[in-house]
Amino acid sequence: MIGVLPALSIVYVRRFVKEPPVWVENRRLQRTQQREVRVPLAKIFKRGLLYNTLTACWWMASAFIVGYSVGGMFPTYLQKDLQLSPALVALPVMLQSIVFFLSGSFWGMVADRIGRRIAIIIPALLTIPVAPLYLMTGDFTMIVVWFTVQGAFGGGGMHTLYPAYLAERFPTEVRATASGFVYHQGAIFGGLTAPVITYFAVNWHTGFAIPMLVGTVLASISVALAVMAGPETRGKILTAELSVA
Repeated sequence: MIGVLPALSIVYVRRFVKEPPVWVENRRLQRTQQREVRVPLAKIFKRGLLYNTLTACWWMASAFIVGYSVGGMFPTYLQKDLQLSPALVALPVMLQSIVFFLSGSFWGMVADRIGRRIAIIIPALLTIPVAPLYLMTGDFTMIVVWFTVQGAFGGGGMHTLYPAYLAERFPTEVRATASGFVYHQGAIFGGLTAPVITYFAVNWHTGFAIPMLVGTVLASISVALAVMAGPETRGKILTAELSVA
C-alpha cells in the first residue's frame, strides 16, 4: 500500500510538469519540415544507431544482472542459507539503501568531472572484490559492513548514472523510445537472474552465495566491457536539431 502512494504523483506530473523545451522544439521541426519520425523504435536499429543501440542493450542487460545478483537475491540468501530472521535481514538492506542514496551524488560528480564511462566502469570493477567479503563469510558483522560498502558500488554507484547516460546516447527524435527499450530489455535479463541463481542453489546444492558471486563478478566485468565499447557523452548538449528524421 505504501509503494502505491508515489504513483499518485503522476497526477501532479500530468497537470503541472511541462514537456522539455528541446523535445517541444524538435517536434515542431519535425512537423514544419514534414520529417516526422513515425516509428522511432525502428530507427534505433538502423545504420548509424545500431551499434550504439546494441552496446547499450548489452550494458543494461549486464547491469540488471549485477543488480539482481547483488541485491535481489540477498534477503533470500540470508534467510535460506544463513537462517537469519527478517529483522536481521533488514539491517544490511537498510544500510545499503542509505549508502546507495548518498553514493548517487558522489558518482554523479565523478561523471561530470572525468566522464560517464569511467564513472560507471570504476564502481563496476570495485563491485568484484567486495562481493566475496559479504558472501563468503558467516560473520553477521562482516556481512553488514561489506554489504553496506557494496551500496557505494554495485548496489548504487554505477546504477545512479544510467538515466543521464542513456539520455545522452540517443538523439532527441528517438531518445524516449530508445531509453525505454534499452532499459526494459535489460530488465528482462534481470528477471531471469533469480530463477537461474535459485536453480543452481537448489538443484546443484551450491547454496545461494556461489551463484550470486558468479553472477556479480561476470556481469560486472560485462558492464565494464559494454560501457567501454560505447560512446563518451560528458559535456554533450541536448539539442532540438533533427538527426535521424
